[in-house]
Amino acid sequence: MVKVEKFIENAIEEIKREAGDEKVVVALSGGVDSSVCAMLASRAIGKNLIPIYVDTGLMRKGESERICELFCDIGVKRVNAADEFFAALKGVTDPEEKRKIIGERFVRIFEREAHETGARFLLQGTIYPDRIESEGGIKSHHNVGGMPIDMMFERVIEPLRDLYKDEVREVAGGVGLPAEIQHRMPFPGPGLAVRVLGEVTPEAVAVVREANAIAEEELVEAYRPWQCFAALLGRGTGVKGDIRCFGWVVAVRAVNSRDGMTADPLELPFEVLERIAGRITSEIAEVSRVVYDITPKPPATIEYE
Repeated sequence: MVKVEKFIENAIEEIKREAGDEKVVVALSGGVDSSVCAMLASRAIGKNLIPIYVDTGLMRKGESERICELFCDIGVKRVNAADEFFAALKGVTDPEEKRKIIGERFVRIFEREAHETGARFLLQGTIYPDRIESEGGIKSHHNVGGMPIDMMFERVIEPLRDLYKDEVREVAGGVGLPAEIQHRMPFPGPGLAVRVLGEVTPEAVAVVREANAIAEEELVEAYRPWQCFAALLGRGTGVKGDIRCFGWVVAVRAVNSRDGMTADPLELPFEVLERIAGRITSEIAEVSRVVYDITPKPPATIEYE
């Protein structure tokens, strides 16, 4: 395991050395990885840090407001870019293409912000499993294999590149992040876009956002999973009010893991699964059925795309 205080000391020195007197854009998503990076960089370079939170329109319910509230002390700037992301994703169904499009959009937005402030470097929270999955061809991460090669940034600083997720959580406690960030469930960089199989539309994202909120409400506090969420698999026939409907099929997934490289599904009581299915189908009119995914990783990945 990582020696927290020593790692913090070395990471701050690395950021100082890499950044020099330059301004640095930090890609702040509110996840534990990028949050740790932002706090390390704030200590290292102070006012030369430019924290940017990009609201893609693909975030969880209430997430954007909470992240901006938590990081107002370091001057986070919220960039509303939902229209831009949905336009770029229009008609796209291939998962790898989605990730690459989202990765490029992120970088272009960070470039625009950097141009306005004179920043030349980008700092981001890439961790070791991100690199393994991207380099191994399992899937591109928006901040690794999904990044365009023609970036205007002269340097990308990745102080967490050799850490696993559980090690990052230890460092999060060491830099004073609140428990809700330190123990926050992993959330994919492309957001809810990879929880909609097929084309990503505002309507589909609105449905999966509500379903995801229900899954989290029912499972996070009661079962403390490493990760849980809902995803849209497609459409299927159902019956609501004695009328045939062709609604969304929602998959609920809840797993335990140490570092994200392997994962096992939670064995949930049947009555809990019934309650989740009942809530999702009754509270979200567009959903016709709910399934629970019991596949471990491997052979599956944790997310669907």
